[in-house]
Amino acid sequence: MSFSLQLRGITSRLLSRTNAAITTTPITLPITPATRSTTMISPTTTILNQQHKSSFSTTCATAGHGQGVKLKPKPVVARQPRKGTKGAPARDPKLVNMLHHFGTLNPRRIPPPLRMARNRHLRHWTIHRAWLMFRRKQRGAREKTLMRQFQSMSAACEELRLTEGPGTRDQGYLYRVAMEKKGVYGHHGIPIEYARPQTETPARTPWNHDWKP
Repeated sequence: MSFSLQLRGITSRLLSRTNAAITTTPITLPITPATRSTTMISPTTTILNQQHKSSFSTTCATAGHGQGVKLKPKPVVARQPRKGTKGAPARDPKLVNMLHHFGTLNPRRIPPPLRMARNRHLRHWTIHRAWLMFRRKQRGAREKTLMRQFQSMSAACEELRLTEGPGTRDQGYLYRVAMEKKGVYGHHGIPIEYARPQTETPARTPWNHDWKP
């Protein structure tokens, strides 16, 4: 009985000395350039790891009470401070002032002045005159095209008016038939302008759906 008690005392003293040596004696490893990035840990990461270990031990103690549940800890990732939080560095007042003035002096936000400067008025006048010249050239080209078309139709009608035939028909027969425009608006059709009588005021009923010819 005494031998077993002595053995227990020796074992407990050895275990206590081993634990004390482990906790008090730091382990130093040689740091090389290849391992320097992996061995150096920031203070923020160390604090987060300690907090995670304490919370993990508390969770395991409460969740596995009397059940022997084993949980694996999740890896801890150091988060970056959000923009605008207390941890973010404050902006330089000069930079804030410059950005404010740049946003206020944006050309899209500034209304046009009541009296333009000389150079700005010259630019405006030049652009305006160039636009008017472009529109004038467009109108001239369109008028020339319409004039050529009208002259071509006039020459064709004059040729029909001076032509005789067919057969024993007198001169101008083809011209008169062409000017009647039969079949242009359909079989026995009339232009849409003649669909109602030409009056100075419109009718009270725009369209008579019950009308039959």
